[in-house]
Amino acid sequence: MASAERVVVAFDLYGTLLSTESIADELAKVYGEDQAQSLAQVWRRYQLEYTWRINSMGQYRSFSEITRSALAHAVADHGFALVAADADMLMHAYDALDVFPEIPAAIQMLRGNRGTIDAYVFSNGTDDMVENSIRTSPKLGPYADVFRSFITVDCLKCFKPDPRTYAHLVEQTGKGKHPGDVWVVSANPFDVVGARAAGLQAAFIDRQGKGWIDRLDEIHVPSLVVSGVEQAVQFILDSAPTSKPGKQVVSS
Repeated sequence: MASAERVVVAFDLYGTLLSTESIADELAKVYGEDQAQSLAQVWRRYQLEYTWRINSMGQYRSFSEITRSALAHAVADHGFALVAADADMLMHAYDALDVFPEIPAAIQMLRGNRGTIDAYVFSNGTDDMVENSIRTSPKLGPYADVFRSFITVDCLKCFKPDPRTYAHLVEQTGKGKHPGDVWVVSANPFDVVGARAAGLQAAFIDRQGKGWIDRLDEIHVPSLVVSGVEQAVQFILDSAPTSKPGKQVVSS
């Protein structure tokens, strides 16, 4: 299949391929097991909230800076102190998050279907963060070559779901005239809605099994709702190269 005919699939990294809650093991070493899971969840919540706030303000700080600030906020929220050495250790550990259970099978599926799918990583992270997170992952690193490239938004000085980020993705993947040929696979509702609003296809990874319950936008719903990344890849493979935007498919 010619490159122009292949389907582009861009995978969100943090929260979709990599589990941000897996940082709890490292947090437990500093703050104890009882608080670790809550700290991991709140850290992630502030990390995302900061990106949305700074987007609205028309300002920019790198995702690495935002992640460190969100950590400090989460720790303070729990009534703890954050010393510099612990912050450095935890930020280093953030470059070694675990993958979700179905990711190795999805990666193997991608590897066996390179003639049909051009796979990319599409992330808010900085180039260094994304590179380190993938290369140091025991389950992603050995198969990093399955991705044609890692596309980040750092050069744009804004974050998803700003429309410029999806335009950048389409441009970088060579699909400038055919955004509907580009899939974004994400477990983040804001990312899914942003992609759909920009004219891309989007698969929502519904690991909680609640279905699509986001009510901000009743028009830009996901093209596909599945419980794992492996299912999303299988659907895209089954529908390539004739998939069309606009239809929502739900799979359990």
